[in-house]
Amino acid sequence: MGLSAQAASNVAHVLSEALPYIRRFSGRTVVIKYGGNAMTDEELKAGFARDVVLMKTVGINPVVVHGGGPQIGSLLQRLGKETEFVQGMRVTDAETMDVVEMVLGGLVNKEIVNLINQHGGHAVGLTGKDGGLIHARRLSLTSPETDTKPSEIIDIGHVGEVESIDASVVDMLVQGDFIPVVAPIGVGRDGFSYNINADLVAGKMAEVLSAEKLILLTNTKGLLDKQGELLTGLSTADVDALIADGTIHGGMLPKIRCALDAVKSGVKTSHIIDGRVAHAVLVELFTDEGIGTLIS
Repeated sequence: MGLSAQAASNVAHVLSEALPYIRRFSGRTVVIKYGGNAMTDEELKAGFARDVVLMKTVGINPVVVHGGGPQIGSLLQRLGKETEFVQGMRVTDAETMDVVEMVLGGLVNKEIVNLINQHGGHAVGLTGKDGGLIHARRLSLTSPETDTKPSEIIDIGHVGEVESIDASVVDMLVQGDFIPVVAPIGVGRDGFSYNINADLVAGKMAEVLSAEKLILLTNTKGLLDKQGELLTGLSTADVDALIADGTIHGGMLPKIRCALDAVKSGVKTSHIIDGRVAHAVLVELFTDEGIGTLIS
């Protein structure tokens, strides 16, 4: 049975709307931070893999950076290892770091690589150790000062921040028509491994690769105003104002800062989009409306 006239018209509309975007972004790099529900729901996982393969097929160069907090948590639990969080960061001793590295660099990374390849792509998995990709330094946290106690430096172990990125190995893969899939583990000058927030790695990666776009998949609709309405089409000045007046707070702050820093460092646009929506990446890239918060 063929398509109904209405369905055929919808398909034609979608394709014709996508064409100018495909033309505009062909040959450009798009860095996608992959995490949240999009990474655990089977249907969304398959949709994400297809989206990435489609992007590559029409000449866009996707680079995927992934997290894996819940997967790390569940393996630590199975091993009977207690996890402590300080200011939202997992305290990571040497033993925990081994687990982090196994989960991020092994299980999760290879699952994403396999998924993309099953859908017709050529993905290659990396951690920041490969080709000296991510140089890290230890992240130092300070406790808030109180009346009775001065502020102190808190040691949370093998948690790092990005010192620098040498993207030559990623460039080489992109030129060879591969899709790089990067686990956010870096190496310090001390030779130790560090677990780094995946949003931060994606943001820095987008800067270093002079990406056209940074796309952060989240478990929310995007950035909401105080009335709960979606905000989009924001300039960097708008975002600074929303941070100052407290509209942006809590867990959304680090994400927004990362998106903002990328745009201030030369990435054309940053997008915070709802990974719970099927094919969210394609909708954001190839339609006039998009589905999330756009910062330019």
